[in-house]
Amino acid sequence: MEKKKILVFGAAGFMGTYLIDALSKLNFDITASDINEIGKKYYEEKRIPYVHVDITNEKEFDKLPQVPFDAVIHLAATQPANVSTQNYDPKNYINVNVLGTLNILEFCRKVNAGKLIYASSHRNTQGLWIDNKAITENDGRAIKYDGEYAMFSISESAAQDCVLHYNAEYGFNGIIFRLPPVYGFGPHTEIFKDGKPIKTGFQIFIDNSKAGLPIEVWGDAHKGRDIVYIKDVIAAFIKAINHNNAKGLFNITSGKRLTLMEEAETIAKVFWNGNDKPIIIEKPEKENNIDNFLYDISKAKEILDWSPEYSFEDMLYDFIKETEDNNFGYLLEKRKLMLNNNK
Repeated sequence: MEKKKILVFGAAGFMGTYLIDALSKLNFDITASDINEIGKKYYEEKRIPYVHVDITNEKEFDKLPQVPFDAVIHLAATQPANVSTQNYDPKNYINVNVLGTLNILEFCRKVNAGKLIYASSHRNTQGLWIDNKAITENDGRAIKYDGEYAMFSISESAAQDCVLHYNAEYGFNGIIFRLPPVYGFGPHTEIFKDGKPIKTGFQIFIDNSKAGLPIEVWGDAHKGRDIVYIKDVIAAFIKAINHNNAKGLFNITSGKRLTLMEEAETIAKVFWNGNDKPIIIEKPEKENNIDNFLYDISKAKEILDWSPEYSFEDMLYDFIKETEDNNFGYLLEKRKLMLNNNK
C-alpha cells in the first residue's frame, strides 16, 4: 500500500515538530516546510525533506513537490506570544495569517490535495467566554477589538472564512481545528505578553514547586481555562488525516475547565521538592491574566472519533519525561533565539 503523502507548513514550530515526529513513526511520506533555518538542520538530521517557504510569497510554493498530497497541514501563523512591542505591525498578521492561508489553499487546489487541516486559535470567541457555558462550533464568533489579540483574531477569522469559502466554492475538504492553549515541552517558559517578555505562570508554579517555595495564586483562584495537551492535539490531526470526508470547524480541547487553583495544586503535587507539604497562598487582591473559557467537544468525538486521553496530571508527568529525553531540545534553542531577536 502506498504511503500517504503529507505536507506540513510550520514544521519547525512546537506543534509541527510533535506532529511530524508522530507521522514519522506511523510511516507517512512527509515533506516539512517552514521559514526557519533551525528547522532545516533538525529535519536534515532526521532525513525528512525540508523546504524553506515564505507562505506570504506565492512564487515560493514552486519550490515544493507539485504532487497531489493526501493532506496538507497548515500550522504557520503570526501570534502575539511571539511578537514584541517594537516588532508589532498589524500588516504581519494579515500577510501571514490571511494571505499565507490563501496561498496555501491555492497551492492545495493546484496540486489537487486531498484535504487541508488548519490549526487556528480560539481567541475569536472571546466575547462568548461566559461562566459555565461550553462553546460549540455553531455559536459563532465574538471578537474583542482592542488589546494584543485583536489583529490576531481578526486575521485568523478571515483565514478560517477562506477555508470555508474553498469548501463551499470548490468542494474542498478543509478542516479547521479551533485550539485553546496547547501545553507541552517547548513553548511554556517565556512568552511575550502585551509585547513584553514574561515568564509564564505555568513555569513560575513549576519553578517554585521544585525549589520548595510558596506558590502564590493571584486573583480569582476559581477562574479556569479549557487547555489541551500537545499529544492529544496530535492524535486529533491523525484522526483527521485518516478521515475520508470530515470538513469544517472542530473544537479540539479537553472539554474541561481547569481552575487556577487546580493547576497550582496539581503542579505542586507533581513537582514539589520541599520538606513539608506544598504551600499554596491565595492572593485575591493581586490581578492575574487568566481568562475563563470552556468548549464543547462532542462534534470531534462524534465525527472524528477523537477524545483527549491526558488529564492535566498525566500531562505533567509526560512533560517531565519529554524534558528528560530532550528529543525536541531545539525548540528551546529556537525560542531563546526568537525572544532575543525580538527584544
